[in-house]
Amino acid sequence: MLQHTTQIRVRYAETDQMGVVYHANYVVWMEVGRVEAMRSAGLNYAQMEREGVKVAVLGVEVDYRAAARYDDLVNVTTRVVEVQSRKMRIEYEIHRDADGQLLATGATRHLFINAELKPVRCPDQYLALFTGC
Repeated sequence: MLQHTTQIRVRYAETDQMGVVYHANYVVWMEVGRVEAMRSAGLNYAQMEREGVKVAVLGVEVDYRAAARYDDLVNVTTRVVEVQSRKMRIEYEIHRDADGQLLATGATRHLFINAELKPVRCPDQYLALFTGC
């Protein structure tokens, strides 16, 4: 299955007054990790959408373990763990680069849809990229 790690530097705008990352930013980082994982596999998401297939988010889970702070480098590891013809599940681990501390884990569930927001089968060429087959 597809796996990729993306590095992100915590920006000041992502933190609260104490310099701690606001919780919703972890979900944004998961999206960055997902798009970069697709790109690393040769999948251009914009092209996929032009071909009529979109990836809708059905659900998001995040478990927070430790705080990220302003200017930390964090590594978002993205793993596609389940792919079906119409759905997939992706899991994430977010670690601080300097010490390897696990900051958060998470998962997203997705549905392949068309421009009318109706479920569709994911084309085989994209399924192959997600599964590594």
